Amino acid sequence: MAEPLDTEDHIFENLQKQIDPKLSAAKAQAAQKREHEYYEKAQRRFGDLVGTNSTLPCTISSIRVLNANNTRKGFLARIFDPILSVNQDRPYTLAEAIQEVSIGADKLHKFDLFHEPISIFLDKPSQTDPSTTASDLDVYLSVKEKSRILLKTGTDVGNAEGSAYGTLLLRNVFGGAETFNVNASLGTRTRSAYQATFETPILSNPDLRVEVGGLASSTDKSWASHEEVLKGGWAKLRWIAKGGNRHEFGYNGVWRQITGLASNASPTVRADAGDTVKSSVSHTWITDRRNNPLLPSRGYYAKTISEIAGWRPLQGDVAFWKSEVEAQTALSVPIPGVEGDSGVSFTTGIRAGVLYPLALASEPKPEASHLNDRFQLGGPTDVRGFRLAGLGPRDGTDAVGGDVYAAGSANLLFPVPGVGAERPFRIQAFLNGGRLLALKHSGSKDRSTTQKSVYSTIAELGSGLPSMATGIGLVYAHPVARFELNFSLPLVLRKGEDARKGLQFGIGINLL
Repeated sequence: MAEPLDTEDHIFENLQKQIDPKLSAAKAQAAQKREHEYYEKAQRRFGDLVGTNSTLPCTISSIRVLNANNTRKGFLARIFDPILSVNQDRPYTLAEAIQEVSIGADKLHKFDLFHEPISIFLDKPSQTDPSTTASDLDVYLSVKEKSRILLKTGTDVGNAEGSAYGTLLLRNVFGGAETFNVNASLGTRTRSAYQATFETPILSNPDLRVEVGGLASSTDKSWASHEEVLKGGWAKLRWIAKGGNRHEFGYNGVWRQITGLASNASPTVRADAGDTVKSSVSHTWITDRRNNPLLPSRGYYAKTISEIAGWRPLQGDVAFWKSEVEAQTALSVPIPGVEGDSGVSFTTGIRAGVLYPLALASEPKPEASHLNDRFQLGGPTDVRGFRLAGLGPRDGTDAVGGDVYAAGSANLLFPVPGVGAERPFRIQAFLNGGRLLALKHSGSKDRSTTQKSVYSTIAELGSGLPSMATGIGLVYAHPVARFELNFSLPLVLRKGEDARKGLQFGIGINLL
């Protein structure tokens, strides 16, 4: 009788033992591998089936999206009704039908309403329905809706600023992929910022959207001895062209206040203190053919921004035309003896901009540009090796900005030894520089003098070497942003400019 008791005790001992983490991980990995093999096998079977019957004539009699309980039927109908065979002038082949349904599923994915994957099922309609034919197909898309409410809080550290933020996102507000986003943040430089936006697609098209929003913020601009307060709103129309180029046309109306002047604020800053209203329209164009936006090794990127403020019907207190252009190219550098991507790349970037003063409707002459409309240059995200707003015109210790600028950078990136080319870590060596200039005769009495001043200032960009710095650093491309820790050495420095020799930390989405 002792043997059964010993066996029972042995069972309890096994149950009390802790599971070996390595064994648990191995079991999970084996289960994942089996699931992956099953998925691949199913995909091969589906591919073989379509390949064998790809030219088989068929008609799509119905398309139904399952489990989309919070999405309007009319919204889904705009996407899938054009695919139905009743709206086509000829029957599909099976391959064409699957392709068209997949395009519709891709549109659903772009709305960010459903979890991946969106499963597609094909079925024959009921044979009891006299209106059906042998070639009819019923299409079902099985989806799982994402949460309609997302609340997120956190902290950010970067670019010499720390902040805490909270975000509330309401998704699919009225059942047509609308989003309402509220964001609030408090920081060391941006002391407070509150923003609310509402965005909706037009005619169930994920590539055509309208956005309206408002903001209120207070930012400490210590490099120019003042605080800037903004309150305003905007309306934007965004679309993606057939070639993949992105466009944005918008209107902005903002009340700005330069306040909180430091005791040692310069005369230039004091002259621009007070309130202004900017009323402007803008257009942005972007083309991006890089293989990785944050750590590219191949491709190119280009962006243009044009803004016109205070011109005729726009009104407001400031009038100007402002244009910026940005471009980046990336080349993969092959290494002898290394197959495939070596992880070594060479990137170049350039940015340039001009602010052209215009006359207000009530004024006969163009007015001088304002401090909060001018360009600033320098810092870890554009010209490394200089402090934030470290380049360009100064009045005493204040960086008062410029009306014309150009900056460029050349970067050689290679994998961190022992880490591997597939990881998002790189060592970079860089050489960058730029110039920021003010118009010689800002606020002239006539338009022709202003025009000559702009042309002569642009020409001056090419006279002499730009302010330059070189260095080496470590790059980490996180999915959200790019982090850089660089050691910089200034090479060319103009009088009054603020360089930074030594370590410099930068974080951003689109660094020079």
